[in-house]
Amino acid sequence: MTKVQLKKFRDMLEARRQEIIKRAQQTLDEDMALDANDLPDEMDLASSEYLQSFQFRLRGREKAFLDKIQKAIDKIDKGTFGVCDDCGEKISVKRLEARPETTLCIRCKEDQERVEKDFT
Repeated sequence: MTKVQLKKFRDMLEARRQEIIKRAQQTLDEDMALDANDLPDEMDLASSEYLQSFQFRLRGREKAFLDKIQKAIDKIDKGTFGVCDDCGEKISVKRLEARPETTLCIRCKEDQERVEKDFT
């Protein structure tokens, strides 16, 4: 992979990371202040608590996504970006453009999904 391509992927990953951090900060600043006095009844309070819980779950998923982004950036630094963790083959540029944080080529990802489907 060329230096230009690697820079493009690093920039994509950094932009995704910054967007996630921005949303997390917004959640902390705006969405996590739950004041029972602002809510007229128990249903409003329950609804607000549910939405708050949902926001926390989303942020938990985004933390896992941040870890994947950091691993991809580390792979760029080590020179192993774009190589499948399972088979060692190159991951297509098209796949990396869609999911730059991916660690598997499309064939290995499909195999993984088949195995997961068999267990459900």
